[in-house]
Order: sequence, then C-alpha cells, then structure tokens
Amino acid sequence: MTALEKATGDVVFKFEPFVLHVLCQELRDAQLLHSVAVDSGFRNSGITVGRGGKITMAVRSTHCLEVPLSHKGRLMVSEEYIEFLVHVANQKMEENL
Repeated sequence: MTALEKATGDVVFKFEPFVLHVLCQELRDAQLLHSVAVDSGFRNSGITVGRGGKITMAVRSTHCLEVPLSHKGRLMVSEEYIEFLVHVANQKMEENL
C-alpha cells in the first residue's frame, strides 16, 4: 500500500496464468495433446508450427487477472479491494498447481 500511495503513474495488478510449452515430433501428437488440454479446461491452448517445421503445443490456462489500481498517481480502489484481489490471485495460483 505504501508503494501504491507513492506511485505517480498507472499501476496494474496482474496475474499471469499457467503456460506449458511442449515440443511435439508430429502434428498428430500436438493435435492429440491439444484435444486433451481443451477437454481438461485449458481453453486458451494452441499449436504453433515454426518456419523450420518445429511443432509446439502450448497448454494455457484461462486463469488470468488484470486490474488497474491507480491512474496518473491516483489510487482508484480501496485497500480492502486490493486484499480481495490478492486472495483471488492466490486461489488462481493454487488452481494452476
């Protein structure tokens, strides 16, 4: 809270979700893993094929959180709300595990 009160710019509370990159030998392997990931709730998952043919499957969670806290040095939320955000982010981290 002390750092927030001293901030002169914009401050954002951000939680980044779980990401697992898997290098796959065959496209069908990546497709199978993608199906399993999506069926397991990792809806932001995807397959990337690089220029050299490298196939990467990214398993991504949807547990992101991004909330502005201050704007131009003015705190926009209460300390109670920030404590709530920390609690929510910690729950999301537990879900990631």
